[in-house]
Amino acid sequence: MEEKRQFLCGVVEGFYGRPWSMEQRKVLFQWMQCWGLNTYLYGPKDDLKHRLLWREVYSPEEEGQLRTLISEAESRGLRFVYALSPGQDIVFSSPSDLTLLKRKLRQVSDLGCKAFAVLFDDIDHSMCQADSEAFASFAHAQVTVTNEIYRFLGEPPVFLFCPTEYCASLCSPSVSKSPYLQTVGEDLLPNITVIWTGSKVISRKLSVDCLAEVESVLQRPPLIWDNLHANDYDSRRLFLGPFKGREPRLKSHLRGLLLNPNCEFEANYIPLHTLGSWHRAGEEETKDEECEYCPERALSAALHDWMEELNQPLQAGRQTMRTDQRSSGQTTRSKTPDWSDCPSNFRGTSTVAKLPVFPLNSSSPPSSPTMGKREKEGREGENKRSSQPSQTSQQAPGPPAGAGRGQKPPGRGPCGGKGSLSESQVRLLVGLHYLPHEHGPTAQKLLQDLSWLKGNCHVVSANSKKMQPQKVDEWHGRASRFLSLCEDIAQLHASVVGGANRAVLYDLYPYVWDLRNTALVAKAFICWLDGRVLSDSSTLASWRNCFHWCGKTTGADLLGVDSEPWVFKGGVSGEVQMLLPVSSSSELFTHPPPLFPTSRLYNIRPYHGKDKLELYRMVRQFHLRTQGGQESSMAHPDIIGDRCLGPCLALSPEYSFILEDELGICGCVLGILDVRSFAKRCQASWIPAMRDKYPPKGNNTHPHTQDLIQLMEEDQGEYPDSLLYHFPSQLRLDALPELVDISVSRTLLTALLTALKANGSQGVFCEVQPTDRQRLEFLTKLGFLEILRGEARSREGVVLGRLL
Repeated sequence: MEEKRQFLCGVVEGFYGRPWSMEQRKVLFQWMQCWGLNTYLYGPKDDLKHRLLWREVYSPEEEGQLRTLISEAESRGLRFVYALSPGQDIVFSSPSDLTLLKRKLRQVSDLGCKAFAVLFDDIDHSMCQADSEAFASFAHAQVTVTNEIYRFLGEPPVFLFCPTEYCASLCSPSVSKSPYLQTVGEDLLPNITVIWTGSKVISRKLSVDCLAEVESVLQRPPLIWDNLHANDYDSRRLFLGPFKGREPRLKSHLRGLLLNPNCEFEANYIPLHTLGSWHRAGEEETKDEECEYCPERALSAALHDWMEELNQPLQAGRQTMRTDQRSSGQTTRSKTPDWSDCPSNFRGTSTVAKLPVFPLNSSSPPSSPTMGKREKEGREGENKRSSQPSQTSQQAPGPPAGAGRGQKPPGRGPCGGKGSLSESQVRLLVGLHYLPHEHGPTAQKLLQDLSWLKGNCHVVSANSKKMQPQKVDEWHGRASRFLSLCEDIAQLHASVVGGANRAVLYDLYPYVWDLRNTALVAKAFICWLDGRVLSDSSTLASWRNCFHWCGKTTGADLLGVDSEPWVFKGGVSGEVQMLLPVSSSSELFTHPPPLFPTSRLYNIRPYHGKDKLELYRMVRQFHLRTQGGQESSMAHPDIIGDRCLGPCLALSPEYSFILEDELGICGCVLGILDVRSFAKRCQASWIPAMRDKYPPKGNNTHPHTQDLIQLMEEDQGEYPDSLLYHFPSQLRLDALPELVDISVSRTLLTALLTALKANGSQGVFCEVQPTDRQRLEFLTKLGFLEILRGEARSREGVVLGRLL
């Protein structure tokens, strides 16, 4: 009876996605023991033999794995609950299916498991004809089978049942009037515990009143399957915030609470650490304020302990463990104790062999020696680009050594952010990936400042009337704070990639990388607004139109109190995206992370006049490496730059964006808002200036020079009206960099598209040579489609366009 009355508190591995590895589960058990948790429920949705192939028994190898896992849990003082999900295709009236269900659970019972769960969540309510004839209702069918299994297993002290209506929002018509729940409450054997998630699948808060209602209908206290930190519904969200919104006094209305956390194992340190604090606070008999659960205080304690873990040299998937990572110390309730205080020495054990089917030993992100070699090669390639820019055409073009690439850009932080993560960086990481219904303070400030700066950009517009100096100063002050936070996000990305803990890198990298890229676009957009966005007096666009194109609300506003978090996807990255002019173009922001993470710091900003010399050097070097023409370039060192960059830098500088890394400028993209007017200006001023700059000098003029001047004139030829009607703007990618992390180049182009859209462009095109397959593929992945081939200016070329 004492075992029955124990409050079950711990972890349910019940998410959709790659199950955790055996080594990760062993680390989990160690965490749970140290933090006072007592129950682990095994039920990953993508374990084939848990759900899809539930009828199949485990092989001898899998039996060995499962027996080891059960034994490991018991050695840590944890209750191992084995869950099975037969609901997708079980025939409740079939004696054969019932026999197979008993056989599967008996096999697990023989391995030492003493607690079980039968799950009927996320399935269709309809029954087959045979079941409809045998049972009065869907609930009656489930309850009948569950009761029989419970008796067959000897009425174990812990036996859980997950109903199909497992939260208030799924109940029809309501919790108190649901025929389904009423049947469960009346007919399910009284010692079987019913699983419940609260008012929603992902409940913002759990209240005593709501729990009392469901407890009355079910005629027993439920067990909460808590999805607060589950992130399997959104590939761009991660939840590192504290356990929150559940007061310890709820325990008197519950049988237990199991947290279903992030799919990424390493992201769960703070959620589980703070869950342990919540559980222990409820057990304290004293009413001392220090013993009451406070999410912020629990978060601080978890952050303190996680700092040690983050800077440990752990391999991905925890497959290589060290036994000397912690110093000796006394176990406390607020800090992680010495690892040696826990009974098992699993950190020194060898990796368990993989299974034929992946349920119990699924692999984590790559951690093999091969992957390490490829990652190293990727980094070496990135370093080679900066140290020897003129020796390979596969990297971004750059000037010769000593030509300015070694100068640190003004206003940029040092690259010292790489390596160990600082406490302030970890707090930033948590604040940016907080909870499904709530952002951390830093994320809130990021979104508030971006929204305000966008909404008040008329103060610094290009052609606005003179504004009050204090308003301009206020805009610049908030812009400076916003840009500084974006730089901190870039430094955070570099530190995560450059850190020693590869386990954390491979689990957190996609999220940190995604937010880094979005922050680069937002930072470039805010820099561009200052003196470049058009005001109301413009016939092309206005800051009010820009505000209209951008989102007016945040994801939290769209969600409301009654919505599930998956109504608006993307988290902080998604909300920043929604506040930008190209918010609806998801293909610009959602793409897979690179195979080779790089810790190089990048910055995207608008072009300044002082950048011209460096850009000319860069494209000249690129031309020398790929196109030849050394004699012409030496005779006329500016002619390549004048052809590739000159017209845009001279006549359309506000739509030129620079990419720089720690060594300086490494690429740029150029844009033209209105191609018709631009072509006229070129013919009127630029082409005559070039003829004056490069006049024929008798027989001394190199033939290549005249060829390039002719091409320069052809570059400004006319495009069909049918093209310019839908795609009035143009991109020029002559200096687009080629990097190990191709997403940086995509982000650079996205910054330009954001500026063009903000000033009224409805579509943009780019001309690419048919043989340039790499660039064609690059543009296609960003939503560009082929619209013309071989028709532009009587030259061979493919014209790709996309609407904005």
